[in-house]
Amino acid sequence: MSKKHRFTGMAIALVVLAAGTIGYATFVMMPNVQAAASIGASFDLTDDHGQPITEKALSGHPSLIYFGYTHCPDVCPTTLYDMAGWFKTLGPQADRLKAYFFSVDPERDTPEIMHSYTGNFTDRIIGITGDPKEMQKAIKGWRIYAKKVPSPDGGYTMDHTASVLLVDAGGNLRGTIAYQENNDVALQKIRNLLQRQ
Repeated sequence: MSKKHRFTGMAIALVVLAAGTIGYATFVMMPNVQAAASIGASFDLTDDHGQPITEKALSGHPSLIYFGYTHCPDVCPTTLYDMAGWFKTLGPQADRLKAYFFSVDPERDTPEIMHSYTGNFTDRIIGITGDPKEMQKAIKGWRIYAKKVPSPDGGYTMDHTASVLLVDAGGNLRGTIAYQENNDVALQKIRNLLQRQ
C-alpha cells in the first residue's frame, strides 16, 4: 500500500466495503476525515460474556476493531482468522493490544453466539452486540458501512465494511488494515500502532 493511503492523524480513511453475499470487495474513500479524534462514538452494548460494555473499553490500550457478523460466509471468518494469526506472531509484544468484533447483525448475534464464534479463532477477540439502536451509534460513529441484503431464501446477509480499524490508547483511529492485506504489511501497521503507546 502506498504512503498516500496510510493513516496519520490528518489522513483520509481507506475503507473496504465487502459484499458478503457474493464475496467481492470494493474500495471506497471516506472523504473529509479531518483528524483521528473525529471518529468514534459513545455506546452502551453487551460483550460476549453478557456484561455491559461502553466506549470507555477502547481507552487505555491500543485496539483492533472489526465490524462484521457471525453468519458472514467468507470475509468475517477470514479476517478473524488473520487477527488470531497476528496475535500469535506478535506474541508478548501484543500483550496490551485488545481486539473487538462488533456485530452489524445484533438481531441474530446474541452474546452466546458471539462468544462461541470468536472462540473458534482466539480468546483475544471480544465480541460485542446488543440493542440494534445502540449498535447503530457505534456503526455510524466509526463511519462503518452496513446494509441488510435480502436473500432468495427469505433470509438476509449483510454488506459491510471489511477493514480492521487500528485505534490508539486514546480511542482515536490511527489507520486501517484492508481485507486480506499483505500479512507483513498488516503486522508492521500493528507494530507502528503499538509503538505509539
